[in-house]
Amino acid sequence: MINQNKSIRLWGALMKNNKQMVLACIDGSTLSKAVCDHAVWIARRVDVPLKLLNTIDHHHETATTADLSGNLVMDGREHLLEDITDLEHSHGKMRIQAGKLILKDAKERVIENGFSAPLACLQHGSLIESLIELEDDIRVLVIGARGKIHEDQSDQIGAKLEAMIRSLHRPILVAYEDFKTPQRIMIAYDGGEAANKTVDMVATSPLYKGLICHLVCVSKNDSANGLLEKAFEKLKATGDIELIGASLQGNPEQALCEYQVSHDIDLTIMGAFSHTRIHDLLLGSFTVKMLLNTNTPLLLLR
Repeated sequence: MINQNKSIRLWGALMKNNKQMVLACIDGSTLSKAVCDHAVWIARRVDVPLKLLNTIDHHHETATTADLSGNLVMDGREHLLEDITDLEHSHGKMRIQAGKLILKDAKERVIENGFSAPLACLQHGSLIESLIELEDDIRVLVIGARGKIHEDQSDQIGAKLEAMIRSLHRPILVAYEDFKTPQRIMIAYDGGEAANKTVDMVATSPLYKGLICHLVCVSKNDSANGLLEKAFEKLKATGDIELIGASLQGNPEQALCEYQVSHDIDLTIMGAFSHTRIHDLLLGSFTVKMLLNTNTPLLLLR
């Protein structure tokens, strides 16, 4: 934890006010800057605290010790284990120092972008476990589509991203490339529960006021117009959003990604993992396909 006493006081005040926060997960990858920028945009628009989180998972280091210790000869085991322990301790200290520097750089960027008092936390343990513990306090989670392992592979997503989205029931914004202040958003609408939840959120949240909203439905027949009608009326009733409706046909993820490009969409909002795991295993997950094929930030709802 950096600036521990100050962070504890700020965190205590946050909990006392019971105000949910925007949580930005950063790991020092190239997308960490975009994560910070998206988090600032959301936190300022909805007027909530912002917290920067970097996690250090030591699981793989302890696993290495266990694997090696069983192969050591009796006479040298004690000394070699001591050397391994010292090495792992050194690696642990280096990772802590690296984590502090990552948080320091992120905090400076957030402050430069006009958010004056971000919280910063260096957490030990699994990222997913840490997020589950914090879930009740999260209003929106912001994370990069790829971490350091896949940061140069634009056709890949982070190894833990799907599991993270499935584990949490909070809005998750997945950032791609550099941040661009959203002017045009797109709701990927299919008439389902998650899609209607998305419409309700856009209709009531200050995050989307003054933006141009494309309400887009992809179907295999002409049913899209009927699905769009009620959702369109609900959004229109707010009076704060400029609306454009579109009914498309064809492959859903291909049609939506092409629409994003042709209409210069800055942010796509959609439900995530509305089917069972068995369905997704057999037919493939629409959410994962969108994560892999888009370059536009995705705001996912469970």
